[in-house]
Amino acid sequence: MANELIQTEYAEIMQKSYIDYAMSVIVARALPDVRDGLKPVQRRTLYDMYELGIRWDKPYRKSARIVGDTMGKYHPHGDSSIYGALVVLAQDFKMGKPLVDGHGNFGSIEGDGAAAMRYTEARLQKLTQEAFLSDLDKGVVEFVPNFDETEKEPSVLPARIPNLLVNGSEGIAVGMATSIPPHNLGEVIDAAVALIRDNTLTDEDLMKYVKGPDFPTGGIVVNESDLREIYSSGTGKIRIRGKVAVEKVPRSDRKRIVITEIPYTMIGAGIGKFLNDVAALADSKLGSDISDISNQSSKEGIRIVLELRKGADEEYIKKLLYKKTRLEDTFGVNMLAVSNGRPETMSLHDILEAHIDFQFEIATKKYQSMLDSELSKKEIQEGLIRAVDVIDLIIEILRGSRDRNMAKMCLVSGKTDGIRFKTKKSKTDASKLNFTEAQATAILEMRLYKLIGLEIDALTAEYEDTLKKIDSYTDILNNYSSMADVIVRQLEKYRDEYSVPRRTQICDEDEIVLEERKAEAFPCVLLIDRFGYARTVDESVYEKNMEAADEENRFVVHCMSDSRLCVFTDIGKVHILKAEKVPHGKFRDKGTPIDNLCNYDSSAETFLSVMNLDDIRAARLIFVTAHGFIKMVEGSEFDVAKLTVAGTKLEEDDRLICVHPAHFQAGCVLVTRNSMALRISEDDIPLQKKNARGVYGIRLAKGDEVDKVYFLEDGAASDAEINGRTVALNRLHIASRGTKGSKIRK
Repeated sequence: MANELIQTEYAEIMQKSYIDYAMSVIVARALPDVRDGLKPVQRRTLYDMYELGIRWDKPYRKSARIVGDTMGKYHPHGDSSIYGALVVLAQDFKMGKPLVDGHGNFGSIEGDGAAAMRYTEARLQKLTQEAFLSDLDKGVVEFVPNFDETEKEPSVLPARIPNLLVNGSEGIAVGMATSIPPHNLGEVIDAAVALIRDNTLTDEDLMKYVKGPDFPTGGIVVNESDLREIYSSGTGKIRIRGKVAVEKVPRSDRKRIVITEIPYTMIGAGIGKFLNDVAALADSKLGSDISDISNQSSKEGIRIVLELRKGADEEYIKKLLYKKTRLEDTFGVNMLAVSNGRPETMSLHDILEAHIDFQFEIATKKYQSMLDSELSKKEIQEGLIRAVDVIDLIIEILRGSRDRNMAKMCLVSGKTDGIRFKTKKSKTDASKLNFTEAQATAILEMRLYKLIGLEIDALTAEYEDTLKKIDSYTDILNNYSSMADVIVRQLEKYRDEYSVPRRTQICDEDEIVLEERKAEAFPCVLLIDRFGYARTVDESVYEKNMEAADEENRFVVHCMSDSRLCVFTDIGKVHILKAEKVPHGKFRDKGTPIDNLCNYDSSAETFLSVMNLDDIRAARLIFVTAHGFIKMVEGSEFDVAKLTVAGTKLEEDDRLICVHPAHFQAGCVLVTRNSMALRISEDDIPLQKKNARGVYGIRLAKGDEVDKVYFLEDGAASDAEINGRTVALNRLHIASRGTKGSKIRK
């Protein structure tokens, strides 16, 4: 056979393949069906449990057995996805109504994972069996081949409750995601009943019944006014807060804050993150009134206790928790589901309408199946009743026939050939018989005890009951109101048996406005070691360890806890460092690199000096560069809102080597690498702006640069070693700025 070569565009193949893949993920993996509110893996797991006979009133079975059977028959995508779905279906803190009854460790609200599937057991919940899996034998839903066409599976479960709203759903598909919050079963059923009674109801009308989400974790929805738009459009954001109470500590003047309900979004690792955030607040100046944190949660519920210091403002702490932690969080709503085989963002009305249409569809199939069954029974019962009236003739036919087929043909069509009759009258009567095939078969299989008088009466009563059922089923199938009554009664039955009081409070609350209290400033000492690690300590701690602090640290700066500090670097930049950002602790604490506390970059610059802005604001600073430029700048120029400013302008290849407060009286000495020294007066240094380059302080020979700068005080000895010789700097002659200076010889 010759090979056929087909030419096509690569882009077209990629586009088609990607669309096929995307739709497969959307429809067959990630998104729930609006009819039963289940994803395929959930549907297959529940159906497999039903097929295995793991009913609510039967013993638990190993989860590994359920997972293996589901994977082998219906869902060949790995055991982790199946077991993950089974675990979620059993978690009462994630599902509005759990559909699986788990036995063993199925995880916790605090994020603990479930035990391995070989250790846990499960069975169906009673609600699941009654409201999701009943009537499958009546052909109410379509069965389709499984992945290898060796089994049949339902394309959708005949869910009798609006499960998509009751349990919600979350999933990420290709290019789209669904996020539907859980709701209260009783409220959703009331809304469905109201819509069945009056199909003109709008989303706003339905919200008289469905007040809003009802999360298993409780909490408070605080943007009730936004819900109308969310339920109309199918998208939006719901703000949830945890429930907080203030308790008085027994036999004490102190109080404590107790968190009894958390936002639904905090389930899992969010609780640990919340505790860490509260601990960080307690360590900071904002939450210093929190003295202790303990998680006392148990099977009875959430209980996180925050002990407060005496005199603490509990209202401020509550606002702090809502504003600075996930105790107030946002749940993004996107009510996306598969409807009629395609993904669709649906409103509250759309979801309930789709559910009701599905109920009428499965009810029609159910009662049509039941009507067909009763009509078959009616046919047989009528035949048996007629047979009782001519039972002697039938017995004579049976005794005179050579085989079963001959007797049956006589009963159906009156054929008497070959049958021996006692009288001609019997033969004539037999020729008039016209039972149906089904009636004849039932007569031939009838047992003799059925001829007892009581049995005949029971048959008649059963026939009358069948007639009543036929009338009832016909009425239900032919009248919308009758079928609606049946569906409503069924919904109300589930509501009465399984609904629980609402757990989530719905209200409108103003957004939290936190007026952060400024912590009272206190004196401290900033210590920066030679590796650039910074920390602050109390003044008393510094005084006790003064000698070690001065010896081990490159910079020691006295400041207040709310001070701002200027970090001057060799590339002419000034970084503002806030003391409150520097970790405050013990003397031997390691501290934090300056890189992490301000804009300083240790890979590109070197810090020369660190000064308290409070000290230099009213002073002047001397700037000296390696190329010999010098200037004086008002310290107030560095009192700016920016985190980084230019301290001075530098020439190419120049660098800043010294920044010093101008509080000396005897001038300063500039010393170069080639041992040239020049002493100039403070009055000879011009006052310029921070963006200026400065003026020449010393004229340099080619290849020379300023190496050191010494500042002199009146009457104070100032010796320095220059070129291997000790020089009394205060005895050097004061020269004019901009000259070459004197050579210091050995």
